[in-house]
Order: sequence, then C-alpha cells, then structure tokens
Amino acid sequence: FVPYLLNRIAATWNADLAGELRKFDLTTPQMRALAVLGINSGLTINELSTLTVTEQSTMSRTLDTLEARGLVGRRPRASDLRVREVEITPAGRAAFDSFWPVMFGHYEKMFRDIGEEEFSQLVATLQKVLRNIRLANGAGEG
Repeated sequence: FVPYLLNRIAATWNADLAGELRKFDLTTPQMRALAVLGINSGLTINELSTLTVTEQSTMSRTLDTLEARGLVGRRPRASDLRVREVEITPAGRAAFDSFWPVMFGHYEKMFRDIGEEEFSQLVATLQKVLRNIRLANGAGEG
C-alpha cells in the first residue's frame, strides 16, 4: 500500500536524522526551517509551515527558539507592515551549512543503487500524486 510505504520512508528518514541533529543542537522542525529559509528567506510563518510540513503552532515555537539563538530574525514586510517575514541570519546559514553534509549523506544512502532515470521517474510520479491530492482537496495546482 503506497501511502504506508511513503509514511514508513518518511518516518525512518526523520528518525535517522533526529539522532544526527541532536549532535548539532537542532530539532527536525528547526532544520527544516533553516533549510527552507536558506533557499528562500523572507517567508511568513504560514508559508514556512506549509513548506516544512510543520503545524503552524510548532513552527511558531520553533522560530522563537531559532530567533533566541540568533539563527533567524523577523521583520515587518515592506508592502504590509502587519505581516512579519522570517529571514535566516549568517549564523543560521552557518548552522545549516554545518549539518548539510550529514543530511546529504543520508540522502545519498537512501537512493543508493537507484539510477538517474529511475530517480527522475520517481520524482515525476510523486509530483503528479501531490498535484492530484491538491486538486482533490481544492488547493489548485502548485
């Protein structure tokens, strides 16, 4: 049953990384936030929650901790001062950069013996499944 397999893969991935993250004094939500902000800084809590697949309340607490540690900062959005954007700081980028090789090593092990064509097909199929779920839930494409 494919949803069960996907869930097992995700749970195993998260458990493996959680042990490694402790060595870097990071939690899974913190790592996800830093990873997303490292690519696209200046997001709202809602946007970060969606992209990191994290509940908004958990993301809010996560950002409080990251901000207290100087790894992220929040500022009002220029176009709407009511909206606060979260940005990664140089210290936050350094924290993620120090963990990235460990995370990428786990990623490479997960896809060992899977060829480029097979990998590309897997990604394309999963994107279609995600699109179908979003369409079924009325979320549109994206």
